[in-house]
Amino acid sequence: MPKQDAKSNVPEPEELTPSGPQDESATDEAVTGENSTSSAEPGGNVEPISPAETVSQAEYDKLKAERDLLVDRLARMQAEYDNARKRGERQQLEFRDYATGNVVEKFLPVLDNFELALKADGSAEQLRSGIELIVKQMEDVLRQMQVLPVPTVGEAFDPRVHEALGSVDRDDMPDQHVAEEIRRGYKLRERLLRPAMVRVAHNPKQTCE
Repeated sequence: MPKQDAKSNVPEPEELTPSGPQDESATDEAVTGENSTSSAEPGGNVEPISPAETVSQAEYDKLKAERDLLVDRLARMQAEYDNARKRGERQQLEFRDYATGNVVEKFLPVLDNFELALKADGSAEQLRSGIELIVKQMEDVLRQMQVLPVPTVGEAFDPRVHEALGSVDRDDMPDQHVAEEIRRGYKLRERLLRPAMVRVAHNPKQTCE
């Protein structure tokens, strides 16, 4: 039998890889990778950040023109409102002056008669008659303006148009009726200008009954 070579039966030693620090660094890299992955996704999926939307120059110019138009329209409306307010105030003032002028014009003849009465030389009776005519003239002017006196003597006392200054005993008048007029009251149509000052009758006979 042929002799076998001793070297062929001996197995070749395996090439060993160095362990130690190199394996530790690889392990650290793997752990670090896992930690970074887990920290990047704390809640699951992370939505990507979309880029900021931009407006074209044409759209910007259009929006700016619309804004300028609205500002101009607002300024015009404010000016029109101020002009209307001033016009209304001016018209109210003119109407008030016109109404006042009409009233004063009607009373001017009454004032003229008062001045003539002061200049007249006459007796007391003549002066009294002149004053009575002037009072009648003034009452006519008030009547033309729908200003009428409040009825008093003989009327039932009405606190809405009468102001009682006292009472007098009268057995010839119904109880709680106006006996005397101290100052005349006036009404403009249905509006009370001032109440009439009166004294109210107190009838003892009707009170006892």
